[in-house]
Amino acid sequence: MVSEMHTDVAIIGAGPAGLTAATELRKSIGADVLVIDREQEAGGIPRHSDHAGYGIRDRYSFLTGPVYARKLVDEAASSGATILTQTMVTHWGQGREFFTTNPSGLQRITADAVLLATGARERPRSARMIPGTRPAGVYTTGELQNAVHLHKHKVGKRAVVIGGELVSWSAVMTLKEAGCAATTLVTCHRRPESYALFNIGGRVVLRPEVVTQHRVTQILGRETVTGVEVEDLESGKRRVLACDTVVFTGDWIPDNELARAAGLALDAGSKSPVVDALGRTDEPGLFAAGNLVHPVDTADVAALGGKGTAKNIARYLQHEASWRADAVPILGLDPFVWVSPHLHVRGRVPARKRILTWVAEPIAVPRVTVRQNGKVLARRTITWPASPGRVFRIPSSILDRVDPGAGPVELSL
Repeated sequence: MVSEMHTDVAIIGAGPAGLTAATELRKSIGADVLVIDREQEAGGIPRHSDHAGYGIRDRYSFLTGPVYARKLVDEAASSGATILTQTMVTHWGQGREFFTTNPSGLQRITADAVLLATGARERPRSARMIPGTRPAGVYTTGELQNAVHLHKHKVGKRAVVIGGELVSWSAVMTLKEAGCAATTLVTCHRRPESYALFNIGGRVVLRPEVVTQHRVTQILGRETVTGVEVEDLESGKRRVLACDTVVFTGDWIPDNELARAAGLALDAGSKSPVVDALGRTDEPGLFAAGNLVHPVDTADVAALGGKGTAKNIARYLQHEASWRADAVPILGLDPFVWVSPHLHVRGRVPARKRILTWVAEPIAVPRVTVRQNGKVLARRTITWPASPGRVFRIPSSILDRVDPGAGPVELSL
């Protein structure tokens, strides 16, 4: 038997974006809010990322991941939002109708508005097409942190971390806590993708060797990992790094299965649902926020995105927002991999007044050019570098001169 439920707002995903949106909607308009998550506990990735650095932008604090997650959960629950965990969305119906299953049984849920906040994940080894044997001891950062912090599993003693992003240093810290030395970080780029402060501090404190301009060619070992073969991208020479643990970091993809099930348009670069600055998708009443639409940024940025989108959902419920009027596509030319939001609407600005982008190659002094219909609308030199492996932020005011009737906007570096 399928039970029925209706709510003002259904939020799918109980991470920073979803929980912050729930709290905002309860406090601002007192909406009936239902938050759904497939995990046993709400809180998202931060709950098993047991190091400090969370809550800087949204809470003006410097918290560990679990503490940050608990605060978000407690605030959403205290505001009156209903949080259902161990609940999987199994089927999408028409518009804002979907079906769930949990230990209590099957349920059909309808909502006046739906927010998708399902986040993003790292591509595992299989998705990266890394050849070799299939031994135990191969993780993504998320799998590693889940195993170490939630389930208290043992890992090896000597690890190689693939990637040089912020999350790569997070993996190194998790390995250290588990008693496993991260001896080497391997990146295909000329320099690690993370911020210089993290790279310098990580090398000094955690002391791994950082191997640049190399790629993984195969994993070695039978029952457990014995090593990683890497190739120098310049010389083509290969060597083996001895280890019993391998952690693949970065290479993000949004958790877009529900967006696809709902028939939403997806961006070709990020594979995220296409949204405008208000978080609106191409389905009226269906919004998206957080790392689902910019894979991937920090938890506090995802939370602030959820808060901003919640304000727009409130306006939609109060019939104060027209639906995607005069939306102009924003196209990121090479070396941009993706741009978020994907649509520009005059007079609407994204969260924190920033366009979020991802680049394929490092540019020390980036100069952004905006063109529309062959005409240069703006040029601006950005005072911070663009680097693969981290979000490159551009002030949204660079789009102020966009003409809603003149066709797509092109961003170039």
